[in-house]
Amino acid sequence: MDDSTGSGRLDGESTARATATARGQNSGQNSGQGGGQGSGPGAIAPDGSAVEFYAAMPPDRDSAALVHGAVPPGAAILELGAGAGRVTRPLLDLGHPVVAVDASADMLARIEGAETVRSAIEDLDLGRTFEVVLMMSFLICYGPRRELLETCRRHLAPGGRVIVQRETAGWFDSAGPSEWERQGVRYRLFDVVRHGPDLLSASMEYRLGERAWVHSFTSRRLGDEELEEVLAGAGLRLDGFLDESRGWFTARLA
Repeated sequence: MDDSTGSGRLDGESTARATATARGQNSGQNSGQGGGQGSGPGAIAPDGSAVEFYAAMPPDRDSAALVHGAVPPGAAILELGAGAGRVTRPLLDLGHPVVAVDASADMLARIEGAETVRSAIEDLDLGRTFEVVLMMSFLICYGPRRELLETCRRHLAPGGRVIVQRETAGWFDSAGPSEWERQGVRYRLFDVVRHGPDLLSASMEYRLGERAWVHSFTSRRLGDEELEEVLAGAGLRLDGFLDESRGWFTARLA
């Protein structure tokens, strides 16, 4: 649920890909161990994401192009929280070998052409490193930050780059009940509760034809003022930003 530009959010595997920290899988309804909860037809991933919904979405070529432009041609990419592969496929098409990691076997079953690994991100230890470690879908705002970033650092080759997508300050400041339609999908954000200036919870309904799914989540702001300290705590240093809204940042080994 993200278009990275404001109210209608459909970028990567979305906020609904949320924590990616729970283990196991479910169908019909799931209260994710990572704090997300989802319901609707078909399998529901541990974080509450609807597998059938994301499998029905078109490839996210814009996000893949952004990543491609920030890394060397043909660079091997470790994609954390790959979901159903909406970014995996375009990255493969752009010439990048991809290892796709997700906690949901149902999500990974939708990915073709890439090596897949079922694991919670913070538990991952492949014993090898990559030129690029990619963690999008705002996972940094939903899961255990230090553990997620330590996984990024653990798998980053010297001279390599971590690419992370976070919620923008504008989204935190303006998020509220709303409805919109994009690419044939109707979205409804509701039950928005602000627990403080940097923490909010909400539910999102996705409606595709006669099918509908609901995902409830909690998001914690990661602001510019704390970004360098958070990265340093995981052995990383801020490298820069990929977009004007500063929703995408890059990091290197400290």
